[in-house]
Amino acid sequence: MMTTRREILAGAVAAAVLGPSRAGKAADETSPKGRGVERYRPPTRHGLGGVAIGNAFRPNTDEASHAAMQAAWDAGSRYYDTSPWYGLGLSERRFGQFLDDKKRDEFVVSTKIGRLLKADESFDKPLMWKDYPPFRYEYDYTAEGTRRSIEDSLQRMGLGSLDIVFIHDLSPDNGDLGRDWTRQFDVAMKGAAKELTRMREEGIIKAWGFGVNRIEPCVMALEQSDPDIFLSACQYSLIEHQAALDVLFPACEERGVSVVVGAPLNSGFLAGVDRYNYSEKIPEPFLAKRDRLREVARRHGVDLRSAALQFCAAPKVVSAVIPGARDAQQASQNAASAKESIPADFWAELKSEKLIAADAPTPATA
Repeated sequence: MMTTRREILAGAVAAAVLGPSRAGKAADETSPKGRGVERYRPPTRHGLGGVAIGNAFRPNTDEASHAAMQAAWDAGSRYYDTSPWYGLGLSERRFGQFLDDKKRDEFVVSTKIGRLLKADESFDKPLMWKDYPPFRYEYDYTAEGTRRSIEDSLQRMGLGSLDIVFIHDLSPDNGDLGRDWTRQFDVAMKGAAKELTRMREEGIIKAWGFGVNRIEPCVMALEQSDPDIFLSACQYSLIEHQAALDVLFPACEERGVSVVVGAPLNSGFLAGVDRYNYSEKIPEPFLAKRDRLREVARRHGVDLRSAALQFCAAPKVVSAVIPGARDAQQASQNAASAKESIPADFWAELKSEKLIAADAPTPATA
């Protein structure tokens, strides 16, 4: 039997993140955990990400943030994702204030664990957050740290329950952790993963998974634990999507695990912002690809933002897409983009020009 490209890629990723012996063991498993299990998925396919609400890149007012959340709510979004990391508690606080007068069964909230916040007026480390409150952060992926983080998040948001909890930024791209991320991953498998599984079984949360910017931790988690859902940021977009399509998505589908797509616009890049995946350093090939995407979109009368958001929502394994917004205009634009009619010929040309993978699901084919 001929080995497919997808199988080659899957093996390469497994070997890279698990090591030769563990990758071989994973490949031999024929009964993955969770097969046939009915796992929780957010009830709405379009949500609001909370990075901008946490003053990412530049300061934002409470009023503008509230307007962004209100515009998303008015457009029908009922899924809100945040984290203690976003603005060192600011994003969670703002979401909690907005949701305070909403009925709890009318919205879904996900937040994250992995960093505990400590009051510290002397902390002034340069971060992507602007005008953040007087806290410092400490990594903690233990069971005790997980429960403490969730309790802190509930207090900041003024909520009595959470729907989804993601293990956050436990990934090779996290500069704070460096090579230590694999050791911390082992800590999380023995601590956070087991604690979240216990909380899910007790009915305290509905689902848990990893919230990361790389696919390797998700592949590892699927082999070593029993997650329900991943928040995969920066890994599935019009710009880059091959690894997710070939490796992560099939592995998730095998286990009934769904994927929330974060940063579907590559941190605003596909909406015209000169920033790519939270960095102002933009690889030249991606600038060229954006130009080509814009040209095809122009010929078909398509808004590139709309194409980007609808592309991310097309795979069946994707349970939600959560672009961010810092004001009402951005939130309204995102909502309108999800509903824009895009001709099938547009997607066909993207494939013929090799701007997206030939087997990538699109709204016209999904």
